[in-house]
Amino acid sequence: MDSVVLDAPFEPAALAEASTATLKTSLIKHVEEREAEPMAKKVRFANQTLMPLFNELEKRNPTPDLHQQIPLLKGVWSSVWSTNPFQDILPGRVHHESYQVFSDNGFYANLARYKPGRKAPILSWISRWLLSYDLMVMQSYAVQSQASAEPDQPLAPGQSGNQSWEIQNVCIKQVLRVGSRSFSAETAQAWFEQAVDNYQKQPESQLQTSIPSQSTNRVTAKQYQQISKARPQLDNLYIDQDFRLVKTQREKSQRPSYTVAIRLP
Repeated sequence: MDSVVLDAPFEPAALAEASTATLKTSLIKHVEEREAEPMAKKVRFANQTLMPLFNELEKRNPTPDLHQQIPLLKGVWSSVWSTNPFQDILPGRVHHESYQVFSDNGFYANLARYKPGRKAPILSWISRWLLSYDLMVMQSYAVQSQASAEPDQPLAPGQSGNQSWEIQNVCIKQVLRVGSRSFSAETAQAWFEQAVDNYQKQPESQLQTSIPSQSTNRVTAKQYQQISKARPQLDNLYIDQDFRLVKTQREKSQRPSYTVAIRLP
């Protein structure tokens, strides 16, 4: 990417004159050390500082057609920074072991490793070497055609012309692991592909067995029900082969969330 970095506050004239590579580099540089900040602080930073940069990148999206986005989505993505509260549904998420994996058969998943007690000095050693918890939320995606909007009617989130993403939650997988093996991108992708294969063979069985039991540091049954009922909205404000700026909204009543993601090799 371009090595030039724009300074905040982002003036409209400076953004308009900058190359797209400069815009992407600037966004990554401004957020890459902020992922661990409290969510409220990240939301303020997005709304008060980054929004002009988001808007300029959205104007330059080289792939607005959703069907053309599908080949670009396939693979493993890493979130550099996000205001999506779901990512921290459990405490102790390992930021560099969090992924989003897309297949070209209509499924994708958010996967992350959690280390219970990793910030507590007494528990950090045990957590780091002996205990980890991996969570996967698998979803289906497809492009849905909409009736053309009226000229004065704004498009809903996730729409591009008369297209929108149809997102449905499929199942949750959660595994408590013992040992120090890292949760690499390859490990995450293999787990996801196995889950997709199992679901396609026995979808009803997968839906039933994915409902979790009430246990410490696991997604609770109540949380599972909330996730299952949600109909997430997704919009790639900007997407190319290696970079995505994503806007998501789990419920219409919730605030929009933004994620800066890069493709992993």
